Amino acid sequence: MKLTDLKPEALWRHFEAITHIPRPSHHEAAIRQYVIDFAAAQGLECVVDDACNVLVRKPATVGMENRRTVVIQAHLDMVPQKNNDKVFDFEKDGIQAYVDGEWVTADGTTLGADNGIGVAAILAVLESKELAHGAIEALFTATEETGMDGAFGLKPGLLEGRTLLNLDSETEGELYVGCAGGTDANMSLPYTTIPTPADSTAYTLEVKGLKGGHSGIEIILDRANANKLMFRLVRKAQMELGLELASVDGGGLRNAIPREAVAVVTVPSANTAAWEAMVAEMLATYKAEFKGIDDGIVVTATPTETPAEVIATESAAALARAIVACPNGVITMSKAMEGLVQTSNNFARVVSDGKCIKMQALTRSSVRSEKQYVSEMIRSVFTLAGAEVELSGSYDGWNPDMESPILHSMCESYEKLYGVRPRIMAIHAGLECGIIGGTYPGMDMISFGPTICYPHSPDEKVNIASVAKFWDFLCNTLANSPLK
Repeated sequence: MKLTDLKPEALWRHFEAITHIPRPSHHEAAIRQYVIDFAAAQGLECVVDDACNVLVRKPATVGMENRRTVVIQAHLDMVPQKNNDKVFDFEKDGIQAYVDGEWVTADGTTLGADNGIGVAAILAVLESKELAHGAIEALFTATEETGMDGAFGLKPGLLEGRTLLNLDSETEGELYVGCAGGTDANMSLPYTTIPTPADSTAYTLEVKGLKGGHSGIEIILDRANANKLMFRLVRKAQMELGLELASVDGGGLRNAIPREAVAVVTVPSANTAAWEAMVAEMLATYKAEFKGIDDGIVVTATPTETPAEVIATESAAALARAIVACPNGVITMSKAMEGLVQTSNNFARVVSDGKCIKMQALTRSSVRSEKQYVSEMIRSVFTLAGAEVELSGSYDGWNPDMESPILHSMCESYEKLYGVRPRIMAIHAGLECGIIGGTYPGMDMISFGPTICYPHSPDEKVNIASVAKFWDFLCNTLANSPLK
C-alpha cells in the first residue's frame, strides 16, 4: 500500500510529497518554496517574513464570517537522525517512507511526521473547497527543531488572529494547554595534544544500540544517554588503567537523547587485558541498570591504528570529570500535575575537532527558577573544567488557561465526535506556543496532533488511524470555532 492510498487522501498526498523534499533544520528553502508555490496555485495571499516564516491567508467560507480568525501553525523543518549503517544525506535525499501495518514509518531514518503531518494537514485545509471555517492564517514556522528560530523571529503585527491551533503534539486524544521552557548550554573546551605514550594500544570505543528519542517527551522513560555511558567508562579507565583520549564524537541534536557515541582511546599495552575486561564489566553493569528500559545497549572496544597524538592528559581528565558530573535526565517532577516532568537536562553532544571539544545540553523546565538553577549548575561544572560556557536561546514555558474559549469549544467537539472527553495535558517538551504567546499576549492556544511514536529517532512512526481522527477533529474544530 502506498501513502497516497491512505485516508484522508489530501493530507496523505501532501505528506507523501513533503517526504521527498529534504528539510533538516537550516535547510528549509525547498519546503518553504513548496508552500509558496502551493499558495500561488490556490490563489491565496502569502507572506514570507524576515525569520523565513511563511504565512498564508485564506478567507472565511460563506456563512462563517462571524467566526474568529484562527491561526493554524506547524513547523517546516525535521530532525535528521539515521542509523549508523544507513547511507543517507538529509540535505539531498528524500525520506523513504512506507506503510507498515497500522503505521507509517521510514527506512532507517527519522520519518519527519514531526511536524510534516501538521504541515500536510494545513495544506489540505487550505486546499479544501468543502470545509466550513472562519478566516484562516496558516503559519509555517522555520527552524523549530534547533532553536525555534522562526517563532523567536515572529514580529508583532503579522498575525491578525488571536486563536492558535498548534499541530505539533504527538498523542491523539490529548489537548495540550502548557509546555516547558528551555535554555541551551554550549560548552567549548580548548585543548592541546601530546604524542601518544610509547607502548600504547589503540581502540575504537563505541556505545550504540540505545533507543534515544525526544529529550522532552521520552526523558521521563529514563533511557540511557550514550555520552554519559561513554564517559563513565572513560573516566574509570583514566583513573585505573591510564587511558588516554584521542578523539570523541557522541550524540547529535540538542533535543535528541544521544543514541550513539564513538571515541578513539589508547591504553598502555600492559593493560589491554584489564581494559577489555573493564569494557565487558561496564557493559554488563549498563545492561543491568537499564534492564527493561534500554535493552539494546552495545559497548565495544575494537583494536585500531594507534594515533600519533592524544588529547593532553589533564584536559581529557577534566572533560571526563565534567561530563560525569553534568546533570542529565529527569531532575524534578511536577507538584501540580501528576506524571509530568518539571525539570530535566539532556547532555546532547560532545565532539572533538583537533583543537577544541564542543558540547551541547538542553535544559527544560516549566519553572523559570529551576531552569536558571540547572543552567547555572551546568555552567559551574564546565567552567571548573576550563571550558567556555554560553547559555542562550532561553524561553519561558506556556502557562495553562483553563478558561480558554478554544479549549472549551474543542472539548465539546471531541466529545460529540468520539463520545469521550479529551485529556487536558501539559507537556515537558518545548512548543512554539510559549514563544508565540510572548509576542502575542492573550493569544488563545491549544496544541494537538496524531499519535507519533519515537520522534527524533530512526524508529519514528505515525499511527494511520490516529491521523484520520486528528483530521476529522481539526475540521470539526474549524467548523465550530468561537464566534467573534
